[in-house]
Amino acid sequence: MKQKNSVSVEGLDITISTGTLALQASGSVVISSGETSVFVSATAASNIRPGQDFFPLTVDYREKYSAVGKFPGGYIKRESRPSEKEILTSRLCDRPLRPLFPKGFLNEVQVIGYLLSADLVNEPDILMVNGASAAMMISDIPWAGPVGCVRIGEIDDEFVVNPTNDQMIDSTLDLIYVGNEKEMMMIEGSAEQIPEDRFVQALEFAQEAIQPIIKAQKELAAQVAKPKKEFELFTADPEILALCRETVEADMSTAIFQDKKQDRENAVNVLKEKATEVVTAKYGEDGFDEYQIAMAFEVLQEEVYRSNILDNGKRADGRAPLDLREITCETGVLPRTHGTAVFQRGETQSLVVTTLGTGKDAQSLDGLTGGPQSKSFILHYNFPPFSVGECGRFGVPGRREIGHGALAERSLLPVIPGEDEFPYAIRVVSEIMGSNGSTSMASVCGGCLSLMDAGVPITDTVAGISAGLITEFDEDGKLKRHEVLSDILGAEDHFGDMDFKICGTRNGITGFQLDLKIQGLDFEVAKEAIKVATETRYKILDVMESTLQTPREDVNEYAPRVHVLQIDPEKIGLLIGPGGKNIRRIVETTGANIDIDEDDSGRVSIYATSKEAMDRAIYEVELVTGDIEEGKIYRGIVRSIKDFGAFVECLPGKEGLVHISELADFRVRKTEDVCKVGDEMIVKCLATDEKGRVRLSRKAALAELEQAQGGGDSEEAKEEAPAEPEAEAKEETKTEES
Repeated sequence: MKQKNSVSVEGLDITISTGTLALQASGSVVISSGETSVFVSATAASNIRPGQDFFPLTVDYREKYSAVGKFPGGYIKRESRPSEKEILTSRLCDRPLRPLFPKGFLNEVQVIGYLLSADLVNEPDILMVNGASAAMMISDIPWAGPVGCVRIGEIDDEFVVNPTNDQMIDSTLDLIYVGNEKEMMMIEGSAEQIPEDRFVQALEFAQEAIQPIIKAQKELAAQVAKPKKEFELFTADPEILALCRETVEADMSTAIFQDKKQDRENAVNVLKEKATEVVTAKYGEDGFDEYQIAMAFEVLQEEVYRSNILDNGKRADGRAPLDLREITCETGVLPRTHGTAVFQRGETQSLVVTTLGTGKDAQSLDGLTGGPQSKSFILHYNFPPFSVGECGRFGVPGRREIGHGALAERSLLPVIPGEDEFPYAIRVVSEIMGSNGSTSMASVCGGCLSLMDAGVPITDTVAGISAGLITEFDEDGKLKRHEVLSDILGAEDHFGDMDFKICGTRNGITGFQLDLKIQGLDFEVAKEAIKVATETRYKILDVMESTLQTPREDVNEYAPRVHVLQIDPEKIGLLIGPGGKNIRRIVETTGANIDIDEDDSGRVSIYATSKEAMDRAIYEVELVTGDIEEGKIYRGIVRSIKDFGAFVECLPGKEGLVHISELADFRVRKTEDVCKVGDEMIVKCLATDEKGRVRLSRKAALAELEQAQGGGDSEEAKEEAPAEPEAEAKEETKTEES
């Protein structure tokens, strides 16, 4: 698509163009890599809404089915609610944009991205972030960008920038990195237990890789040359702030420095009411905006939290910067579930439940841009309002819940056994029962214990922790001093500068996510935070392993058992039967569930909750799909009678010949004297010749069964013994002798 202005990113096969589409937006671009193209717009409202007391930034990314030449599924042929991937891409883009808006900027900003074209090779999520940055750069919205975004993979011990979907299959690292010219802004991703020093190398490699993207955006902004618009900034009124400070400053530290979150909040609310009375007495009820009180208290609380940490090394709950809160763990807490755990760290508490299912329970993925079609490991995260002692929205999970669940899921996935070793679908649900910082990390720890309690043979124990940061800058904007925090509280996340979540085992990192409130993170500080998170993770692992060191030896008694059979792929149709008739019959009669791999590999998984059901299902499947084996005894059906013997169907569609001499241990004159069509007959396979013809023997089968019964007539032999034909044969012998 020809546009007025266009730039290319050196060495990355990325182009960014603008000037033709969506000219009424504040800024809009089309960004492409290969044949994958994403449109991104950025628009700011001219005024703020009455009573608005927050910055409403909204980022929405949508994938259009037309991008891959498809119709939307379902009755209504229109794209509807966003998929999980669209939500995660929107969050991915939101987080590095937000810190770069001016403090006090409250005008609504909306960033909208469309997937216009997808080549199923290049992922659009990286393009969305870079496109949003470029759209902001060429707009009239005040913003301290640009930022650049790349995905880093590691293949054969080499880092790869923006690997294709096929390359990612072989990658041991999935790092999404966003940074400015000098510092990192946001990271997210997972790894297969990457060592910390190698992880730092990946970050440094990514910082170099984004520089051409930043350079290209600056070139595009220079071409467009659109001046930035002046917007009113809303900050605390100096007079009201001074009056609130004078009123409550002496009591603010006492209110904040308490053990429990609710006690701190209640004490601060009391001071806020006191300050409101003083301000009202001076200015009158209509002489000031109530929001000014809230802004003033934000400033006062931030000062107390930050100054005490930087000056005194003291946190609100009395801990030193690197101290962990008390941790307790418990497993097997619910009686009928497959696996459960409660993980509590301070006031943060997660109840995690693991459920094991069949292959049919795996989640189908309908992503338009390639990647796997399903996943058998799922982690869901729920954050009800009672977890923070409030009433609020309850029901469908929001973006935050989707994002936290995805972080915990990818952090645990590297230790989940492969489906060949453990052929179950696994669902882990983290129910947050109490929240005061890093509930996603509690979900990782509790999720790991819950998996172990369910008997899932995970390869290692995983824990997660969040590191925080308090900084102070000089007048030139250079970092003057800082303090890294371990195991941050909710308030330390709110009033602090960083939330750096790192998960892993003792061998390395499995998942990570960095969010900042400042406009960049110095690399030396980042290294310090990674070291702190690693040391703290080891302490958490010690507590977890003291509760449950290894997975249970077997799955929970209420979980389905699984048995895997390998059948001839050509017999899959025979097992399924016409219209699924045969497989339904086996499931209904045995009570077991049967999954057949869709890749025509011949892999059949049988799930059952009792030994009887499992044995019966295995027998039925082998009966349908097996071959008649030499030396085995079968209960077959006589299908045809010949002068020289009978053809008996031992397995569905598989017959063998019982020669007349093998029908009984006496001379049989006619086959009909022993059996007729439709009779059941016990037979033993004697041999199969080179042409596949099967020789059977009723005589040998009865003899073996009789011997198994200790020499007496077995029940099967008694049932099968044809008394009348034997008597007739003896009479014929007497006549011949006379």
